[in-house]
Amino acid sequence: MDKNLALDLVRVTEVATIKAAAWLGKGDKNAADGAAVEGMRSMFNHIDIDGKIVIGEGEMDEAPMLYIGERVGHISENSEKIDIAVDPLDGTTIISKAQDHAIAVIAVAPEGKMLHAPDMYMDKICVGPKGKGVVHLDLPLEHNIIALAKVLDKKVEDVMVVMLDRERHQKHIDVCRKLGCRVKLVNDGDITTAMATCFEQSDIDLMIGSGGAPEGVLAAAAVKCMGGDFQGRLLPETQEEIERCEAMNLELGELLTMEDLVKGNEVQFACTAVTDNDFLKGIRFNSRGQATTESIAMRTETGTIRYIKTIHNLEKKEEFIK
Repeated sequence: MDKNLALDLVRVTEVATIKAAAWLGKGDKNAADGAAVEGMRSMFNHIDIDGKIVIGEGEMDEAPMLYIGERVGHISENSEKIDIAVDPLDGTTIISKAQDHAIAVIAVAPEGKMLHAPDMYMDKICVGPKGKGVVHLDLPLEHNIIALAKVLDKKVEDVMVVMLDRERHQKHIDVCRKLGCRVKLVNDGDITTAMATCFEQSDIDLMIGSGGAPEGVLAAAAVKCMGGDFQGRLLPETQEEIERCEAMNLELGELLTMEDLVKGNEVQFACTAVTDNDFLKGIRFNSRGQATTESIAMRTETGTIRYIKTIHNLEKKEEFIK
């Protein structure tokens, strides 16, 4: 894939962020999500790609745009065919309450290289590069924490484990408390928490627990670019979800490795922070009609992580953000 595509993807996530930020702290998560979707979809028209949405806002009859199967891009006969996974606003409840960890996210790969994850829960475990090959979703949590502490050259009590603040994770919390390690509970945004395991400046060492499967694939794409490891297992709860897994030729209970989730070495990833997280500042507006955004662009092929700080003249960007 074109190495410059990642920078175009940042432009897409930037506009989604600017649109969503108009609803920051206003208590309307649906309006924020709708604004982000609209902004992201409009920007795709300016990118020379032939993209297919494989993870998006839902099926065609559920979403007016960025639906699964939709073709996007400024398509020509020479346009590169790619699969696209998007979350225009990961953390809709977060932004409605003006809390941390809301982001706009895109991952792209050649056709057929990303798992078309259905909208259901996924059990997850994620670590940074030093933890790759050390932890495993099927091993007891105690074992994973102790083994990770060893390779990180940390005391067990200094290991930080992050998970969504959900009642279903109480068993994980109990294990961590018994071992004496640290626990960080987040209200939402498990893409950013997975990514945080790969940043030295973050205090997060291990992410565990269940969350959305589409978000799991997006997180895996980011973590793969940074050399970390991500494993998952789909958790269907209804007969319809079981049938979706069967239609994808996935055995119930099958462990999904990084290569199952995101194949090959041509993945590109971009995200822009709507609100602050462990490695990016959220959008800031000033009185001169400008907005400042912070983004990340990455490729698996090189492992390069680009931090992009952009000052937007909102008046000149009017055609994209209205």
